[in-house]
Formats: sequence, C-alpha cells, structure tokens
Amino acid sequence: MKFFHLSDLHIGKQLHSYNLSENQRAVFAQITDQAKEQRPDAILICGDIFDRFVPSGEAYTIFDEFLQSLSSITPKIPVLVIGGNHDNAQRLNYASSFFEKHQIFVSSSVPACEEEHIKKIVLKDEYGDVNFYLLPFLKPGYVRQLFEEGAITDYESAVREMLNRENIDYHARNVLLSHQFYTNSGQAPLLCDSEQTVLTVGGLDHVDVSVIEKFDYAALGHIHGAQMVKYPYIRYCGTPLKYSVSEEHHKKSVTMVTLGEKGTEALIETIPLKPVQEVRRERGLLKEIIERATKENCHDFVSVVLTDEKEPYHPKEQLEEVYDHILELRFDNARTRSLFEEQNEDHFSVQPMELFCSFYQEMQRRSMTAEEEALIREILEGLGEE
Repeated sequence: MKFFHLSDLHIGKQLHSYNLSENQRAVFAQITDQAKEQRPDAILICGDIFDRFVPSGEAYTIFDEFLQSLSSITPKIPVLVIGGNHDNAQRLNYASSFFEKHQIFVSSSVPACEEEHIKKIVLKDEYGDVNFYLLPFLKPGYVRQLFEEGAITDYESAVREMLNRENIDYHARNVLLSHQFYTNSGQAPLLCDSEQTVLTVGGLDHVDVSVIEKFDYAALGHIHGAQMVKYPYIRYCGTPLKYSVSEEHHKKSVTMVTLGEKGTEALIETIPLKPVQEVRRERGLLKEIIERATKENCHDFVSVVLTDEKEPYHPKEQLEEVYDHILELRFDNARTRSLFEEQNEDHFSVQPMELFCSFYQEMQRRSMTAEEEALIREILEGLGEE
C-alpha cells in the first residue's frame, strides 16, 4: 500500500502581506503530477487545509481546483482529509457526502455523541486491508461528554480515550491521520515562526507519542517542519511551501509511504517540491547585498539585515530596484545594538514588586490592599533569601 502524506496546506496564507495563491497553485500542480507518476493508493491531507477559520472565496477556489485535479486521475485515487486547528469544521464538511462519491473522504470534527465514531476508511492491497482512522484536531472540551466525569483532563487523555473507544485491532494494519502536538517524553518537535500553535500553560496541549505508537504509520499534521517523533513511522510531513523566514533551509517535499506486510517496516521516501519563489535571508552591507542580486534570485522573498554603520540613503528604495519581494528590512550595527542594550537595562531595572503590582492591577482592575502588599513582599523576600 503506497500513499502520499501531506498536511498544513494553509491555503489563503499571506507572507508579510504578499499573496501566495499562485505559489500554492504551482506546488499543488507538482503534487498532482507526482500522483500521476507515482500512482499512490491514497493521498492523505492531515489538517490545516485553510489558513483562516473563515477562508476567502479565492482559497475555496484553489482547494477545489486541487481536489478536481486529483480526482481527474484515473483510476481514481482516494483522498483522505482531516480538519486542523485552523479549519472551520462546518465549512470544511460542506458537500462531504458529494465528495465521497468521488473518493474524497473528509472528517472535519470528532464524534459528538455516543452513536458517532472516528471515520474509518478501509483500503485493500495484496496483503489485505489497511484501516485508515481519520482523527481531526480536538480539544478536551470537544469530547468530554462521551466519557465518565474526570476521564478527560487534558489533550493527551482526550486522544487516548478517543482511540481506545474504537477498539482498534492492532493485529491488522492501521494508519492514523491526526493533527495534534505530539511529543516524545516531553521533548517537543522543532517549531517554526509560521506556526501559530497555541501552547497551553503547563503543556496541556502536548500528547505523548506513546498514545499512538501501536499504529503502523501515524500521518501527522500541525508542525511545519518535516520530522519524525521518536520513530520514523510517526511523522510530521511539514508544509508544501515555506511560510516563514525561519524555514529558509527546509527542503519541502511530499512524504511517500509504502506499507508492506504486517510487521515489516514502512518504507518512507520524500519527493522534492520546487517553489516558484524561495524564502531566504540576506545579511551584509547594502552595496554587497545589491551586488548579490541575480536574474535567478531577484524575485525571491527576501528578509534583509543591513550591517552598515552609517545608514545609507533610502536603503529600501535601493533594494527594491533589484529585489521585488522584500519581506522586512532591519539594521544590525553598533547603534542598534546599543539601543537594544539600553532597552534591556530599563526592563531589568524594574523591581519584582513593581512588576507584580502592575500585573495585579491589570488582572483584578484594582490596586492591592495594604495587607495584600505586605503578603506579597514577604513572599518575594523569602524567594530572594532562597
């Protein structure tokens, strides 16, 4: 059984106000071409289809074009889609029954009542059935009503109980599609600036990988850099495009997985995707950066850091003459470093009691009483002694 693993398309996303629609169309066309060439038995899209909870009309059009291009491949390749934290469950679920007639299976929300279960799609190959479990993004509050009081305390218990509820036969071959923040014994995956992952206080949104390690392959979404979590078969495939400067050195790709007979190791390969425009940094003197512009790189998305000690005349205007997609322009020289140090000194000169009083005022919308102030001073003095 061979399948493509994709996630975090973020259709409709902008990069520092630049529209990425044509870049996304181009990379989706490459994925379609690879599907025609490689002939996978399924294509998995593991959440964050759209970048916004209420996608634009253009975003819907781009996703529709992508699905149509995949559906046009004959014989048809099943497409399995789950919702992510950026997706609107109702909007993503629209026309899902119609999609299923075209072998497009969408699971946008988790079961809400006793009669409902995680969507399961069964595909066959020469070794028998492969069960695909489609588990969209969930929060504890989404599923707490399905279990006894106190059973769901955090994200990890929510995912664990939802999977236990399915009575999965792990003697069979099983693949999970999931969009959560999985960690390995508390060690989090590598993050990028483009990820707007909301990390809850105390790491309650973390789900330990032990919850899903019985699957033959776990196709994960949510993290934008391709990486495994503890085992090669538990994998974030990453985004198909670079969505921040922090992803400058990422090699974006399609993850292609081949499952053999039960008990054999999954074969995991990557198919490179080539962007229309690269995302990269330029650092140095203004003159040097201008001289590095070429016909091949002048249309890239560029983050510029100038190191000139004397600020050049209209630096952005000069850069825009050779680079037409400047994301940001910053200076790093003796003056800016001195200014940064002064700001830090001012910040650290504020005393803990003063900071806490300000925090208390903001939270409680009143000042502390004399008794409360005395109590906090006593606590802070005790901490200082320790």
